[in-house]
Amino acid sequence: MARFRARFALLGSAVALLAGALVPAQVAASQPASAAPSADYDWVALGDSYTAGVIPASGDVFEFPRDGCDRTDRAYPQVIARDLGPLLDLTNVSCGGANIGDVTYRAQEPIGRHLPPLSEDPDYPFPAVPPQSSVVSEDTDVITVGVGGNDLHFADILFRCLQLGAESGGEGTPCKDASAREVRYRLVEASQAYGFMLTVLHDRAPHAKILAVGYPAIVPDDTSKCRYGDLEQFGTVTPGDLDWLRDEVLKPLNTLVEESAAGSDATSFVDLYDSSRAHSVCDDDRWVDGIFTDLPSTPAFVHPNAAGHRNAADAVGAAMLLNL
Repeated sequence: MARFRARFALLGSAVALLAGALVPAQVAASQPASAAPSADYDWVALGDSYTAGVIPASGDVFEFPRDGCDRTDRAYPQVIARDLGPLLDLTNVSCGGANIGDVTYRAQEPIGRHLPPLSEDPDYPFPAVPPQSSVVSEDTDVITVGVGGNDLHFADILFRCLQLGAESGGEGTPCKDASAREVRYRLVEASQAYGFMLTVLHDRAPHAKILAVGYPAIVPDDTSKCRYGDLEQFGTVTPGDLDWLRDEVLKPLNTLVEESAAGSDATSFVDLYDSSRAHSVCDDDRWVDGIFTDLPSTPAFVHPNAAGHRNAADAVGAAMLLNL
């Protein structure tokens, strides 16, 4: 009964806060501090680099000493925590490089920004961090989880596409030809692992709502927007391979997450794809940076920038308010 009363009170606070989110920032700032809601809601954020932030374009690493997960202050969990702070008590254990197993049951050895020859991390190597699910408990009210890309070895595929596209001079689908069968197999494995992860999270937090967060649009619908050889986009990945990455790697990954969420009454899917379709790596107003944010000094490895995380914060935050 106490939990019910707390949630009922939070609903009122959430409605007030959502209404306040529509008020211009200058007006909201003028409201007295006593008007802010004061209830706490236990939220755990799990996931990979698309949740953690990782790249400089998603803000500064805010945890010192660093643990190698490279959570940044403009990544969407931190943005939501600032937007909805009076409502939420955030525990963010998302980690760059995490896969579904690292969220579910396995300790992870983070790499920080150590990706030679593109970047060297002076603090590398880092100690292992516990499985992310270890922070979930019966007191957890809501869980957000964004993971799956590393189970497909997306970064490895991307760099293979760069290499093979350069060798082909931008012609054909050399990366698809080399990798399509492997990707189909990994999608099946990832689907099974994702379902098991949701079961573990439900067991650890039987009263929690789980929000399964999808991935944004990365490759545009029209790949003629992408300039072959431009390392601030997809470098030497061929147009044909970009179509393959969009239609047979990234879209099926989102479908996997959505279908896994649909199999559980306590889980909802948060779609980031549709809202970001006009903001891919190759669009002028991009929400995901390419191989580099800018040349030659700032690698991005195809990750959301601060604008992309702002969009994710809007979508995930709205879903959270609906489930408070």
